[in-house]
Amino acid sequence: MAVPSPADASLPPTPTGWSLVWADDFNGSAGALPSSDNWLFSTGHGYPGGPANWGTGEIQRYTADPANVSLDGGGNLRITPIKSASGEWTSSRIETRRGDFKPADGRILRIEGRIQMPNVTGPQALGYWPAFWALGSPYRGNYWNWPAIGEFDVMENVNGINSVWGVLHCGVNPGGPCNETTGLGASRACPGSSCQSAMHTYGFEWDRSATPNQLRWYVDGQQFHSVSQSQMDATTWSNMTGHGGYFLLLNVAMGGAFPNGVAGHGTPTADTVSGRPMLVDYVAVWQSGDDTTEPPPGSGGFDARSTIQAESHSAQSGIQLETTTDTGGGQNASHIANGDWLRYDGVRFGTAAATQFKARVASGAPGGVSGLVQVRLGSPTAPPIGSFAIANTGGWQNWQTVPANITPVTGTHTVCITFDSGQPADFVNLNWLTFSTS
Repeated sequence: MAVPSPADASLPPTPTGWSLVWADDFNGSAGALPSSDNWLFSTGHGYPGGPANWGTGEIQRYTADPANVSLDGGGNLRITPIKSASGEWTSSRIETRRGDFKPADGRILRIEGRIQMPNVTGPQALGYWPAFWALGSPYRGNYWNWPAIGEFDVMENVNGINSVWGVLHCGVNPGGPCNETTGLGASRACPGSSCQSAMHTYGFEWDRSATPNQLRWYVDGQQFHSVSQSQMDATTWSNMTGHGGYFLLLNVAMGGAFPNGVAGHGTPTADTVSGRPMLVDYVAVWQSGDDTTEPPPGSGGFDARSTIQAESHSAQSGIQLETTTDTGGGQNASHIANGDWLRYDGVRFGTAAATQFKARVASGAPGGVSGLVQVRLGSPTAPPIGSFAIANTGGWQNWQTVPANITPVTGTHTVCITFDSGQPADFVNLNWLTFSTS
């Protein structure tokens, strides 16, 4: 991938032979929160019902306060740990709404961010733990299936050391093929300027075009770590890669197992200074395979043949989300009734026409209540290009995959899923959708 110059504060152009899947370049007014269309805020000391202190022993309380997380007005996101007068540390952790980042079969997915680590070193940096990473989407709503669902640490750093760590977490804890809780990792110094004094580009590739599949880590385009599918058993690899995909995270933790282990003692200390932010110029996801009708940066985008998670919508009306018990975990769209809709911008069908729509649905609707799940292009009021009927499936979490023929579609479109029953009662839940040629 192209590495932007130090003065470049925007997303680099999509290279030839690749297509943009999703991006955020953090443009906006100073003090504004990052886009709620793109990001969720993880707050407190852990997920509800999940491990305490985020499972790592970190001590800070995460907030959605602009003092801890906001745009700087110059095209960057700042995540800033702050120590209060009472001694409490606060910081921020954000994660993408989308949880379906995964390469299509035979393609390469690249996750990339241009980041300056907190500009602090030595004793004043003890406990700082910035990270840019990805978690398997089944973690959402479960919080106890790590590390089996997979974790890709694109960039980690502790204690202001001039080094980037790239780490894979998988399998079982402790031990297993990923040597948990340490993981399979490697590190190196940032090229040229130190990690703390300048922006660097951190990248991760998931290569499904190679046999065996490969995972690769980069800094400023230079590979420094790799893991092969051949390094682990088939079940571990499948548990890590066979679900619906990954969501991305940005955070700066304070203290915890990693910085404490490297320091050889507890962190942060009385010497640790407050208020040194991690700066993020952009985060982007590309996939190999050219698409000349790619939507512009920041407008989203989906591969029509991937598993498009219902909760990854670009917009909606009348929809709620809930934790699903379906295979793969995560969330499903729920309480869906007549007139509700979901919109997905920039769905790329390519040049081979898609002729079938499939959706994973469930219904606990009472007898006599049923409705249509419809596909429309452009807007929720456009003529349907295909639909199927759904009634009670035996429960709101009793899932079925239902196919429907559609009018052949090529190119890139806004896809709307609409729901029509002619009555006010909820009649369906939706977990995911996809398109295919047969």
